[in-house]
Amino acid sequence: MSTDTPASAPAESAAERYLAVQRSDEFAGLRRTLRGFIFPMTVAFFLWYALYVILSAYARGFMGTKLFGNVNVALVFGLLQFVSTFVIAWLYARFADRKIDPVADRIRTEIGEVTHDHGPRG
Repeated sequence: MSTDTPASAPAESAAERYLAVQRSDEFAGLRRTLRGFIFPMTVAFFLWYALYVILSAYARGFMGTKLFGNVNVALVFGLLQFVSTFVIAWLYARFADRKIDPVADRIRTEIGEVTHDHGPRG
């Protein structure tokens, strides 16, 4: 009776393939590219949000300035928070389609993973 488990051999080779991919220059470049978009965009959004909160707390006169009717600067800034969120999501989708997905697809193909179309980034 043998103690070898043939079923575990493919799992080990798959694990080795994944580790090799993780150590590859292409994967490191993919992570660097992703971080190059995410970190600056996150910082920009938090600064924009912090500006809104700080102005709301300490510049009440400015934020209460009526622009037209009952619409003041604070309301416009608040609505622009939603707009900026959707713009960032749209920019990321475009960025991922052009820069991230092609490289990720190449890596996925190299490791022999079967791809199934689940829509955008799914």
